[in-house]
Amino acid sequence: MESLTSRMQAVQSPIIPVVGELIKDSPGTISLGQGVVYYNPPPEAIEFLPKFLAEPTNNLYKSVEGIPPLLTALAEKLQTFNGIEINGENCIVVTAGSNMAFMNAILAITEPGDEIILNTPYYFNHEMAIAMAGCRAVLVATDENYQLRPDAIAQAITPKTRAVVTISPNNPTGVVYSETALHQVNQICATCGIYHISDEAYEYFTYNGVKHVSPGAFENSSEYTISLFSLSKAYGFASWRIGYMVIPKHLFISVKQVQDTILICPPVISQYAALGALQAKAEYLQSHISAIAQVRQLVLDSLNRLQGLCSITPANGAFYFFLKVNTQMNALELVKRLIQEHKVAVIPGTTFGMDDGCYLRVAYGALQKDTAKDGIERLVQGLETIVRSL
Repeated sequence: MESLTSRMQAVQSPIIPVVGELIKDSPGTISLGQGVVYYNPPPEAIEFLPKFLAEPTNNLYKSVEGIPPLLTALAEKLQTFNGIEINGENCIVVTAGSNMAFMNAILAITEPGDEIILNTPYYFNHEMAIAMAGCRAVLVATDENYQLRPDAIAQAITPKTRAVVTISPNNPTGVVYSETALHQVNQICATCGIYHISDEAYEYFTYNGVKHVSPGAFENSSEYTISLFSLSKAYGFASWRIGYMVIPKHLFISVKQVQDTILICPPVISQYAALGALQAKAEYLQSHISAIAQVRQLVLDSLNRLQGLCSITPANGAFYFFLKVNTQMNALELVKRLIQEHKVAVIPGTTFGMDDGCYLRVAYGALQKDTAKDGIERLVQGLETIVRSL
């Protein structure tokens, strides 16, 4: 059959499976690629599964927006941690991960041909979702430290703009945006009558006393702020596929239409596990994030040996560093050589929209300290060997 034209031809291919295949072909490779944590969900998550199994009607479809006990628990968490009050102006929708929450938002607020502003480097699944919806990603460069440039964002807004997307703590750079900058973007969106989509999947991962800020907590922001959250990172829930979004009440019907069409309802067994996870003691998050902070420092100390070969921007959040390598070499080619010759994997910056040089994302959340030390040593030695040989 002759190949048919599809909208998917305009969408970039996900890079993680590509790097995964390279790793599979090079046994013994240590991955500093995928953005997951090293630890498992809290025991409370598993302990709630019998509650799911004990109720026969749980095999039936449940509410599109999530089961009531989970919505209640999330409302309490949002109030306590984020300062977001769930009231008559906003509401929560549980999703199958925050990527789905983003897709829900884009489909609910746009028509084909509309524009969404992304700050570069962007998260690749955001750019892909925008393309799938028949919309256009308008790219606005961050500054030399990957911080927001509110003036540039304001200048990029056109009559077709429907939203500005921010990610803090950031994937892929690891930077945490300042409260001032986030407030400026939020106010720009209010003034222009567009939405501020705030992706906060890494909300718990901040270091050196830096605090996470939720734009949805700003005064009078409920009507135009869409906040996205995930259990995948902090609670080790990657495969359980539970995220959630806080949306203006006027978007509730549209978002439910999208979710009912694509998903019907979030996996109910996973919602029970999420409800259990939220009962975990504070020590669960504190101990694991403290361990990641130690790995972060180890990685940073090693990367600092690459001064002159790489530019390393300070980053106080998530579990990434974003390197600019001082070479004319193509980023994907460099990634291939690091895997094949030095048994260490990272992600090329081109997949995050960075085409003006050779960039690499280094992820350190998935590794225990000893493995991380071996992996980062391989990366440092590999970059020194490859780049200096050119």
